[in-house]
Amino acid sequence: MSETRPVTLSGSGPPETVLGPESVGSDGALVDALAVSDVDGRRRAVAAVLEGDPRHLEAWARLGDLGRDAMEAYAAYRVGYHRGLDRLRQSGWRGSGYVRWAHPTNRGFLRALAGLARVAADIGEVDEAERCELFLRQLDPSWPGSVPDAPTA
Repeated sequence: MSETRPVTLSGSGPPETVLGPESVGSDGALVDALAVSDVDGRRRAVAAVLEGDPRHLEAWARLGDLGRDAMEAYAAYRVGYHRGLDRLRQSGWRGSGYVRWAHPTNRGFLRALAGLARVAADIGEVDEAERCELFLRQLDPSWPGSVPDAPTA
């Protein structure tokens, strides 16, 4: 990605990074996929979005939400988290600074990170869960502690 993304520098705090938008076509496909009524069909539809756009952060996070078990969810969240770190770096993030939930384009990454924290705790990977939770609070000090408007499978 060669586009420049905004990194806001402020004398009163760390810089803030806002990820660029996902492709409009993929966003529309994800909305349609999430509207599928049965869970198995919804999972397949979200996976199909990723087949067409494997960098779509929100789709990785939603696939994690739809995981059939903890390990499937963990894997999807981890991919979304790592893809998100790549996108953050491409957007000018240098390993510190804010990435806030208030910006809708950041939500896929933050949702994947929150899901990773939650599932890591569920499988007993306490150090990973704590690291992810701390990272969320460093990225967005107003982080509510859970993902707002998280879907249920």
